[in-house]
Amino acid sequence: MRYAICFTPPARDPLADAAARWLGRNVFSGEAEEHPGLKGLGVHEIAFHTALPRRFGFHATFKAPFRLSEGANEASLLRDLMHFSGRMEPVVLQGLAVGRIGDVYGLILQRPCPEVDHLAASIVQAFDGFRAPLSEAEIDRRNPERLSAPQFTNLSRWGHPYVMDEFRFHMTLTGPLLARDFPRIEQALKAHFDPALVEPIVIANLALFVETERGAPFTVHSLHPLGRVSSRKIA
Repeated sequence: MRYAICFTPPARDPLADAAARWLGRNVFSGEAEEHPGLKGLGVHEIAFHTALPRRFGFHATFKAPFRLSEGANEASLLRDLMHFSGRMEPVVLQGLAVGRIGDVYGLILQRPCPEVDHLAASIVQAFDGFRAPLSEAEIDRRNPERLSAPQFTNLSRWGHPYVMDEFRFHMTLTGPLLARDFPRIEQALKAHFDPALVEPIVIANLALFVETERGAPFTVHSLHPLGRVSSRKIA
């Protein structure tokens, strides 16, 4: 069993619905979804290009997948996540849009957001005690020889290279693509997702994701609202 602490919109949110149809799987129910019909991009192509992110589900990672450390259990993780979430405030993601990181497309921020960077770093630190040390095989899967010095330091200290100053908020939508396919897939992604991104997206909860066994699809175990209960009632 592995856990991850992430952001994903609530079920039935327009963005969650758009992502479930694009990826072909609902991350809450685990059920398959029918891919959308999009101009210039066949359903079979969408299925092929979304095979990798489909398993992980629609999310932005804050605390990368981890096995529980010795002495930790799910009940204590849930308790601490509930208390932590109550101390943190929701974050408005201004400028979230379809974009490319290397050869992968996803939803990325068009401008820096110190609030989300702070939230991500706080989660990494607060829950590191729940993380079992990485095995040799897990370290090798990260291709440490390809990491920069800060990324390798993060991998050794926090179990993931892309945290702290190396963190970049993103919600992955494709696997690696060929450059010749960039324009066509970007056009299709924007046509599908732009209507769900008209209003700013708010990180109003943290999601605990679970992988029941190695290679199994990740699903949402539970959502944990950010902010004090009294503040949420006023809002």
